[in-house]
Amino acid sequence: MDLATLIGIIGAFGIVVTAIFIGGSFGQFVDVPSVLIVFGGGFAATLIRFQLSDIISALATGSKVALAGKNQSPRDLIAEITTLGEVVRKSGPLGLENVDVSDPILAKGVQYIADGYEHEFIRESMERERDLQLSRLSEGRRVFKALGDSAPAFGMIGTLVGLVQMLANMDDPAAIGPSMAVALLTTLYGALIANIICLPLVDKLDAKFDVDELNQTLIIDGVLQIRESKSPALIKEMLIAYLPEKIRADMEDAA
Repeated sequence: MDLATLIGIIGAFGIVVTAIFIGGSFGQFVDVPSVLIVFGGGFAATLIRFQLSDIISALATGSKVALAGKNQSPRDLIAEITTLGEVVRKSGPLGLENVDVSDPILAKGVQYIADGYEHEFIRESMERERDLQLSRLSEGRRVFKALGDSAPAFGMIGTLVGLVQMLANMDDPAAIGPSMAVALLTTLYGALIANIICLPLVDKLDAKFDVDELNQTLIIDGVLQIRESKSPALIKEMLIAYLPEKIRADMEDAA
């Protein structure tokens, strides 16, 4: 579990709530019309852009990415794939059946090799799975980006609604306060939703997309090299190209 995400979300809301209690009461910042405009309007606008199933899937993907632990590093994957190559050179493809593999995608590729599938079938199957996973992340990003854009926009709409109500009731002092609350709180709600939840998750999904694309492409190349019974040293040499230059140089020096 990624504690940084939880700490960040809880901490951001906690700071805002603490500031509210220091300056007044929490009830002053709760307004039902503002909630309806920002939450209801933002979600409705997102429904116009996407299907409901896509939104539900994106929310599940975003939650999973936000709370997921640290991704496996390409360096560790290369070391594991090199070890698997040594197993195949010594015991053949069937030797992979008794090997524990940490990454589920790599484990599937290893199972393909152990079952004797052809090179082309393995490549097409794993590339298709990679592309589908990246497509889900991309769709999740688009949905959260739409929510992040809609929340401040409906906050501004709520502000205009509140101002119109206030100006229309200037002769009634009792109506000015509630109208002004709608005008200001909708902007506050929209800013909080966009900047604490939606837009940070967009950045998380972007980072996850880049990491998964690199790792899964590395895994596919590694599995195919193992399938062709290439030497572990050659496999490692080819996969090191996926690493940043500094880490690549450190691994070469260690070797």
